[in-house]
Amino acid sequence: MEENLRTGAFLRRPSRRQIERDLDEIYTYFPRLKTKRKIQAGLASGGEQQMLAIGRALLTRPDLILLDEPSMGLAPIIVEEIFEIVTALNRSKGTSFLIAEQNIAVSLRHAHRGYVLDGGRVALEGSADDLLARKDLREIYLGKLAAS
Repeated sequence: MEENLRTGAFLRRPSRRQIERDLDEIYTYFPRLKTKRKIQAGLASGGEQQMLAIGRALLTRPDLILLDEPSMGLAPIIVEEIFEIVTALNRSKGTSFLIAEQNIAVSLRHAHRGYVLDGGRVALEGSADDLLARKDLREIYLGKLAAS
């Protein structure tokens, strides 16, 4: 897995020493990856693969990371762990995350803002707290109410 993780730094062309420091930082956020660093990435669990993808992206030092359905197929405890790490990365490193996610409860608990799309257009938007407080969010999200 570590070899796969290292590919994230390829475009930056950092020194060997810098790569090692960057990997150590990734491992502080994702200690599970450190314990599994010698296994093939394809043998990792879904949660570990999601952590690997985020870690690899972080090694490029982006301002923004797009995550598409990071909770898909994962156990709820792993989903919560990933969202907590994403929140910590946002706070500590200032990295922004744009997350396309169907699990509105967990995603809005960790978000600043949210957008509900209906047929490719924004049906609802607002702060995460405001959206969570809406009584009609579930109906709008599930498409039971027509958004004007």
